[in-house]
Amino acid sequence: MAYNPALLARARGALAERRQANEAERERRAARVKARIPRVGEIDAALRRQMAELCALTFSREPDAPGKLAALRGANLALQAERAELLRAAGLPADYTDEIYTCAACHDSGYVDGEPCECLIREYKALLTRELSGLMRDGGESFENFRLDFYSAEPDPALGGASPRETMRLVFETCRTWARGLSRSSPSLIFRGGPGLGKTFLSACIAREAAARGFSVAYESAPAALGEFEKERFSRDAAEAAAAAAKVREYMGCDLMILDDLGTEMTTSFTVSALYQLVNGRLAASRQTIISTNLDDAQIERRYGPQTASRLAGEYELLVFAGSDIRRIKKERGL
Repeated sequence: MAYNPALLARARGALAERRQANEAERERRAARVKARIPRVGEIDAALRRQMAELCALTFSREPDAPGKLAALRGANLALQAERAELLRAAGLPADYTDEIYTCAACHDSGYVDGEPCECLIREYKALLTRELSGLMRDGGESFENFRLDFYSAEPDPALGGASPRETMRLVFETCRTWARGLSRSSPSLIFRGGPGLGKTFLSACIAREAAARGFSVAYESAPAALGEFEKERFSRDAAEAAAAAAKVREYMGCDLMILDDLGTEMTTSFTVSALYQLVNGRLAASRQTIISTNLDDAQIERRYGPQTASRLAGEYELLVFAGSDIRRIKKERGL
């Protein structure tokens, strides 16, 4: 996974804050124990002295060093046992004042054998999702809040006699099942339909579910996302180009990329190339993408070429949205 250095630094900072909080809690516990059980403080001081003696004797060449080491280890174990018994007698666990770690694997350092620990990766993904997901704005974007009553129950000849409500029930159930079973083997999705039919809302529902399960989620409109590819390539401002490059890495490296409103951007030879790079690169890496658009297959091929059209038609699962503009319906109902 390609990491954004700034976000990775923030993720490490979050782990550092966690370490500081844990250490502060350990110190509070130690102070409480010392006040309640003075003997524990005496034992701790003795254990520290013994540790210094043990280190010195380990490297000593004195003839009787092995015997002294054995005696010192015995005394050390006896003090540890006495300490544990004092804590238990006070109703506290034996490890009450030990170091506290949120992650047992890396001890909150963020790395195991030089590689990022799962806890650091989870923190990074959470930051990435919060940084890029403009979908989840009011907290109401959940599958439980999706309303089929906004879609007509009248049969529609354009839908083969099915009603928009029946069609959207199937779309809804497919999205919910897809989100709850998301994995590297899941197909990418393409949402097709006019404005106001719920494409963005269901994208947000999927994003929320995926983020809750620990996947990193990036959301961007097609004009904005393809614009970042263009800035990375052509901007003469070094800072702007670097920021755009970081965004592009996030688009390519996140677990789930949601590209909204494909077809509303100004189409140029570069945006066509950038879209192919995004689609093909994520497919090659087995990373899932959701694209929403009101373009049909023929329009996609005319605008973006046969290579991109072939990948979208062959590798993406198509969900067709039906009905009338929900924003207009809400206005008519006073909602």
